Amino acid sequence: MLSDIEIARNTVMRHISGIAAELGLKEDDYELYGKYKAKLAPVTFPRKGKLVLVTAMTPTRQGDGKTTISIGLADGLRKIGKKSILALREPSLGPVFGMKGGATGGGYSQIVPMEDINLHFTGDFHAITSANNLLCALIDNHLQQGNALGIDPRSITFKRCLDMNDRALRDVVIGLGGKSNGVVREDHFCITVASEVMAVFCLATSLEELEEKLGNITIGTSYSKKKIKARDLKAQGAMTVLLKEAFRPNLVQTLEGTAAIVHGGPFANIAHGCNSVIATDTAMRLADYVVTEAGFGSDLGAEKFLDIKCRKAGLVPDCAVLVATVKAMKLHGAGDMKSGFANVKKHYKNLHDIFGLNVVVNLNKFGNDTEEEVSLFRQLCAENNMPCSVSTGFVDGGKGCVELAEKVAEEAGKKKELTFLYDLADPIEEKLHKIAKKCYGADGVVLSATASRKLSRLSPEYASYPVCVAKTQYSFSDDPALLNVPANFKINVRDVEIKSGSGFIVVYLGDIISMPGLPKEPNAESIHLVDGKTVGLF
Repeated sequence: MLSDIEIARNTVMRHISGIAAELGLKEDDYELYGKYKAKLAPVTFPRKGKLVLVTAMTPTRQGDGKTTISIGLADGLRKIGKKSILALREPSLGPVFGMKGGATGGGYSQIVPMEDINLHFTGDFHAITSANNLLCALIDNHLQQGNALGIDPRSITFKRCLDMNDRALRDVVIGLGGKSNGVVREDHFCITVASEVMAVFCLATSLEELEEKLGNITIGTSYSKKKIKARDLKAQGAMTVLLKEAFRPNLVQTLEGTAAIVHGGPFANIAHGCNSVIATDTAMRLADYVVTEAGFGSDLGAEKFLDIKCRKAGLVPDCAVLVATVKAMKLHGAGDMKSGFANVKKHYKNLHDIFGLNVVVNLNKFGNDTEEEVSLFRQLCAENNMPCSVSTGFVDGGKGCVELAEKVAEEAGKKKELTFLYDLADPIEEKLHKIAKKCYGADGVVLSATASRKLSRLSPEYASYPVCVAKTQYSFSDDPALLNVPANFKINVRDVEIKSGSGFIVVYLGDIISMPGLPKEPNAESIHLVDGKTVGLF
């Protein structure tokens, strides 16, 4: 069987101008980045597209193929006569060279050019990294040049970033080597996709709002406990200039020629886990059906998509697709698929009963799944009144997702409503308790001394912020070993950070970290050039 990169390389791509023309765009509406990529100008058409959110049950270590299903679904919708478009996140180099791989789908459900998208693409992440680290450089330069703002170096919370898994940079000391090298202080790195600049980038709706939000970023406090923000350092203007071109959404295509807007990429286990607001909004102005994805299980990406992004952008999904696999159900059921189906039911209940969404449960069928297992999946869905489908997008592309497309079109035509998990007027601790109890099934919340102290000192201006939970993706709890639908547990809040630029509060559960490390045998070891061509990239 061909590898993903071989399948992508053997595909004859259409010139991106043809894809743009089918969307009703003219030459002045986009800027070419070669033959197969383009940056889009602002689109002024009214919103018209039905929004389909693809999420999943609690995943295995290898994931469950949400991106593959998203791409196959968009192609499948075109096969049943619907004008569809994808709105996806950009891949991070961390997973590409680490363990999980890229984010361009797989098999015959891919977006292309996959090599470009999985590596440097149009340089968006480099621009975000540069803007982030410019602010860091300005902070340290201010300390060096007399510290007129009286910034307490011990209070600085804004981190440097790098789009790579590099555990050695989690905690560092900078300014060593003498007075001319700056003020000695402890510093930290996060991966670019977990940075606040990435979050701001993905939630802003215009360059003006982007600059405003960047200026709102809190970098620390003064010795007199006054909050110091990026605008106090006059940083937001230059940061916006660095992000100006990156802020324009990227247009590419699937293997079958379906348009795909790929833009932004916050991690869902650390940040809010969905593509940019401007990309989703643009897609909804260009097609009748927009397929987007939120990272990891519905307790992470989907919850934040709904409670954070949808509030911000005024979005209401017409349908959600809950991706399940036989492998994941068996994992959660200790080998028994029927027992592991309880995990699917919990995710379905969250999406359907709590958030009020129309939901299709889709089995991403793998080659070694038996017909008995597929029949059991359909039976279990029928017994629980869950609309379902089975797809084979990896092997069959859009043709393998026609049943899913038909189910989605049917469910998306029904009455839609969206009920948020909490009210913005709720106190922060109450918001957290509602997420823990309703979404995770926890008995309650345990705050560390650090988290309790920070929440008790929270300024009133932050009380109405939504909550962005950072936790393991492998369990409803904060313990990755608690599989299926754990009971009789509490979630443990280690720390809290105010993200005044992106406008939410990050709550860290368990031992989740914002700078991952590489595995013992990283993907990078398999990637090299042969006769000028990349091999080993999946």
